[in-house]
Amino acid sequence: MPRALATKAKIESSALKLFAEKGVDQTTTRDIAAGAGISEGAIYRHFEGKDAMVHELFSANYLRLAGEIDELQGRETGLRRKLAAMVGAFCVLFEEDPDMFRFLLLVQHGQLQKMPADARTPVRVLRDVIEDAVQRGEIPAQDPDVANALVFGIVLQPALFKVYGQIDAPMTALSERLTEACWLALSGAAD
Repeated sequence: MPRALATKAKIESSALKLFAEKGVDQTTTRDIAAGAGISEGAIYRHFEGKDAMVHELFSANYLRLAGEIDELQGRETGLRRKLAAMVGAFCVLFEEDPDMFRFLLLVQHGQLQKMPADARTPVRVLRDVIEDAVQRGEIPAQDPDVANALVFGIVLQPALFKVYGQIDAPMTALSERLTEACWLALSGAAD
């Protein structure tokens, strides 16, 4: 890996860890530089500033996650199996890369409105899966945006409780239960 890319990777790793631990507002570029073992000035050779870094980290990882869940759901047939694949991916991400998951979860409110309207995000992937299931008659007709919000709430609220220490069980241990709750919310819902 060329030196510049290695330095950028160190900056990103340090930033994600600190943003997840301390929050974006409480993390300074000096903190990030110290964590990466570089000078603070080196950060500005890779990012315009902390806000640009947050947006780049969010959008790149959010879109990467969307690609992963889209690929996983595409391998499955039927809404229930697609939900299991997507929910499982979220739970695995939480366990395998908790800093990334926590970062995405906690900064989304400030970053989602900056995403291009046509971006293939996790929200768009799930909405498309729900719309397809409605068109196939697999679930009752319903507002896809409300249905999407229900599923995200079912999955992300327990993750938030886990972040704040209110749930002890690993997210992967909750995957089947969360999938079943998502299925019940979609298969029994009607607008």
